[in-house]
Amino acid sequence: MNNLLIVNYVINGKDVVFTINPKDSLLKVLRDNGYTEVHNGCQTGDCGACVVILNGRTVNSCMVLAASAKDGEILTVKALGDIHNPHPIQRAFAESGAVQCGFCTPGQILSTYALLLENHDPDEKDIRRALDGNICRCTGYVKILEAVKLAGRLMKEAEHV
Repeated sequence: MNNLLIVNYVINGKDVVFTINPKDSLLKVLRDNGYTEVHNGCQTGDCGACVVILNGRTVNSCMVLAASAKDGEILTVKALGDIHNPHPIQRAFAESGAVQCGFCTPGQILSTYALLLENHDPDEKDIRRALDGNICRCTGYVKILEAVKLAGRLMKEAEHV
């Protein structure tokens, strides 16, 4: 137990301090501390279920050592909105039927968020590139592509971009 580290993060705008094992992934540390919206899928960086935004970039949190993210700013899907006040991206996914089981949805939404912050009007190629690495076994991706396009329009209307 002598090898534990104390690390600081800003998660969803809130300063937090955790005591961690330096060998633990960011995914493990987040989930162990109640951030269960970050899903544990493959643990190999292939599925995208564990995507978070770390210092402005999407990352597979299962592939990031928690110690290497110390002092980092982390956004999970809960930073965007909730059921009572959804972000336009969350609304678009719901309205487009792009959520079925919901397991991949947080990663899909955060990847969409990162895309739309940089590209306000992505074409299908841009969307596919941004979502590469986010696996969905339920929707077949058509509804997800529709949701991203709708999200771009909704964000423009809401001036979120």
